[in-house]
Amino acid sequence: MRAKPMSALVATAVLGTACAAAAQEKPLRTTGADDPRVVRTETGAVRGTVTGEHRIFNGIPYAAPPVGELRWASPRPAARWTGTRDATRPGARCPQVGEDYAKVTSDEEDCLFLNVTAPRTPGNGRPVMVWIHGDGALGSGDLTDVRRLATRGDVVVVTINYRLGVFGGFGYPGLAGSGTYGLQDQQAALGWVRRNAAAFGGDPRNVTVFGVSWGAMSIGGHLTSPKAKGLFDRAVMQSGETMMDMLPESMGEGVPGRPDYAWLPTAQVEETGRYAAGRLGCRDLRCLRALPVRTVLKVPQIMNMFQSYAYGNETLPRSPSAELRAGRGHPVPVISGATRDEHRLFAAMTRDLAGRPVTAASYRGLLRATFGADAAKVAAKYPPRGHGSPSLAWAAAVTDRMWARATFEQNRLLAAKAPVYAYQFADRRAPMFLPVKTDFPFGAYHAGDMPYLFPEPNVTLSPAQRRLSDQMIAYWTGFARTGDPNGEGLPRWERFDAAARVPHTQSLEPDAVGPVDYAADHDLAFWPSPS
Repeated sequence: MRAKPMSALVATAVLGTACAAAAQEKPLRTTGADDPRVVRTETGAVRGTVTGEHRIFNGIPYAAPPVGELRWASPRPAARWTGTRDATRPGARCPQVGEDYAKVTSDEEDCLFLNVTAPRTPGNGRPVMVWIHGDGALGSGDLTDVRRLATRGDVVVVTINYRLGVFGGFGYPGLAGSGTYGLQDQQAALGWVRRNAAAFGGDPRNVTVFGVSWGAMSIGGHLTSPKAKGLFDRAVMQSGETMMDMLPESMGEGVPGRPDYAWLPTAQVEETGRYAAGRLGCRDLRCLRALPVRTVLKVPQIMNMFQSYAYGNETLPRSPSAELRAGRGHPVPVISGATRDEHRLFAAMTRDLAGRPVTAASYRGLLRATFGADAAKVAAKYPPRGHGSPSLAWAAAVTDRMWARATFEQNRLLAAKAPVYAYQFADRRAPMFLPVKTDFPFGAYHAGDMPYLFPEPNVTLSPAQRRLSDQMIAYWTGFARTGDPNGEGLPRWERFDAAARVPHTQSLEPDAVGPVDYAADHDLAFWPSPS
C-alpha cells in the first residue's frame, strides 16, 4: 500500500467554490414555449436556472449509473427520459471519503453527471470549455464556480463528475478496462459535449479541455489515448504530472520513489486490486461488485491506492510519458505551465504541518534520501541560507527537479507537434484557499492560481491580483476561442519555441506579466532533461 500522493491537495480548488453559490443569484421567472430554462439534450429535456447573467443546468447524466454489473465497467450511454428533467441542482458526487483539507464525502455510485453554465445573453457558436477537476480521489464538478469565467470570456463551461480512487482506477486480473474507468468517464463526458453543446449555445467543433493537477495529468492521458482522438480541439494543462517521476520522500516520509508519478502498468494495478479484494474478503468480481460502497470505503487508504491510471490496455496502450517522448500524441494547441513554487505546499503539508519540519540538522539526511549520490551537489546548489530555511531550500530543489523539469520537457515535446503557449504562475503573495493556519511562506504554490480563474468565497484578491485574474481569464478564454491566447489590451504572449535560445514562457504575476527564462529560474541546466 502506498501513501496518498499529495497532489490530491488540489481537489478542484475543492474548498468552497460550490455551484450552490449559483443559487445566490436571483432566478428570472419565465413561462411559455420559448422558456430559456429548458434545453433539449439527446436523452431528453432539462430545466435549469436562468438569472440575469447566466443559464445554468446542473446534474445532467452523461452516462448510465455505474452500479451493479457496471461497477468497474466502461461507461454506458445514459437512458432517455420522458418529460422535463429538473436540472437546478447538482447530481450526486462520486464516492469519496474526504480529507482534512476538503470535507467532501459521498457514498453514491450513481454519480456520472455534468453541469453546464452559459452566459444569459443570446448567442450560438460560443467556445466550449470542459473542466476536469484535480485530485483523483475526491472532488466533483459542482465544486468549481465557473460563472465569472463564462460571462467574462463569453464561453460555455462544462464541469464533470467522474469515478474516483478505487471506483475509477481499480484493477483486477481478467477485468476489462482495469485501472482506467475514471479516464473513460472523462472521455464519455467529452463525447456528450460534442453531441450536445449546440443545444446550450456552444460550438461542438470548438471544445477546449482544461484542468489542474490530477485533471491536467488526465489530459496528458487523453492526448495519447486512441479513444480520445477527436474529442477535443485544444487543451490547457495547469500544474500537471504527465511527465513527472516521483522522488523518494518527496510526497511524504517513507514514501518511495517511482519512475512515473501518474501512470502504472496494468499488471501492477491488478495486483494491487487482488490485495484490496483480500482486505474486503472477496475472491472474485461478483463478490466485489455486491459490496456496499461504505464497506469498500472502510479499507484504509483504498481510495488512494488506485489514483494512478493504468497503461497497457485499450484506453492507454502505453505510458503517456513514454508516448510523448516517442513523438506520439494528438496534435492540438496547448497552454501548459506550472506555478513558481510548486512543492512548497507539499513541503508544508508533509513536513512542517505534520510536525516534522526540515531542520538544519535533518536537511543533509533528507537530501541523501531524496537525491541519493547527488545529495552533496544539491546541498551546495540549494543552501538553506539562500532560500530562507531548510524547508524552503528542500522545496525549491524538489520543485526544480521534479516539477519544473517535467513541465519544461512537456512543453518541448508538445511544441514539436502543435502550438504551445507556456506559462509560469509567479504571484508569491497568492492567497491561500486551503484551510491551513500557519505562517509558512507558501509563495506561488501548487494550484495557487485557481482563485484567479474561479472565485473562492474565503479569498479576497488585491486590486493588482484582480487585474491578473482578468488577464488570465482573457488569455484562457481567448485561447479557447481561437487557439491563440493573445487579445486586445493583453501583454503579448509568444509561442514556446524549443529551438530558441530562451523559449518563451509567460510569467503571470500582478502588474508584471511578461517573458521569463523558465530554465534559468529553475536551474534546469543543473537538472538535465530525461529525454
